[in-house]
Amino acid sequence: MISLTTIHFSIPPLPFFILSGIQDVPPGAKHPARRNFGVFDLLVVIEGCIYITEEDRSYEIQAGQSFILRPDAYHYPTQGGLHHTKYYWLHFMTNGDWHYTEESARAPLPTSPDKPSFLPYNEITPFELKIPQFISLLHPEKVYQTIQELTQLSHNVPLDRVRMHQQVLFQQLLQELTDAIQTQPPSPHTVCAERAAAFLRQHYKEEISSQQLGEVLNFHPVYIARCMQKVFGCSPAVYRLRFRIENSKRMLLQTNLPITRISEEVGFNHPAYFTASFVKYEGISPRKYRQRFT
Repeated sequence: MISLTTIHFSIPPLPFFILSGIQDVPPGAKHPARRNFGVFDLLVVIEGCIYITEEDRSYEIQAGQSFILRPDAYHYPTQGGLHHTKYYWLHFMTNGDWHYTEESARAPLPTSPDKPSFLPYNEITPFELKIPQFISLLHPEKVYQTIQELTQLSHNVPLDRVRMHQQVLFQQLLQELTDAIQTQPPSPHTVCAERAAAFLRQHYKEEISSQQLGEVLNFHPVYIARCMQKVFGCSPAVYRLRFRIENSKRMLLQTNLPITRISEEVGFNHPAYFTASFVKYEGISPRKYRQRFT
């Protein structure tokens, strides 16, 4: 079975661009051997083929394909090129955490178990960017154009605005690489869970039974609950409750409304239940939460 190695970057912080260029090599030339290079080296082949081995795995990177050499690995040429070869190289790095995994290229990438149910109002929520180490590009010409522009801008790197533009272009390039492994449609349980979550977010103030949710989505309530548990790690009722709590946090910070009024605004019929729920998920009462910021 074909395996797909993906490099996972924890964000923030974002990976950042360092330098790029273009290389023309004659037939027979070999890519240099390097150990613990210290930065990621993205190779994007325009013509010909690069024959390279990283650790114990060999690759043939042909035109329209890209490969990322890891900063912590040993890589060396497997053989010289059979024809004239032309490729872009791009160095980048991250100050954040990263790791790599191998998965089946025929199966959809698994959902992260740490995927948040929704984005908290006033907290930084890290997420993962998964980039294929070796992939055939979906839009090679677009990738070539982006790296070419990055390389041309390097002539003006002393200018801060130019360096900022380079980083923006680099993030667009990473998105192109990521899109290359996200062509498969989401699984049925993911579609069901996300539809249910979207409906609950839109109607979070209302009391919606599992039967009503099933009728709206045209799925059995038990199936919806299983899908949400698998994707978001909680039942529909808990999802709605936590979303109410998150909206109450926003109102506690952005308004001077009494806590009893806020509890009503986010869908709680009893202030005491609101306070108990808030304490359960936030560890403190709504009043003390507000006092943190006053």
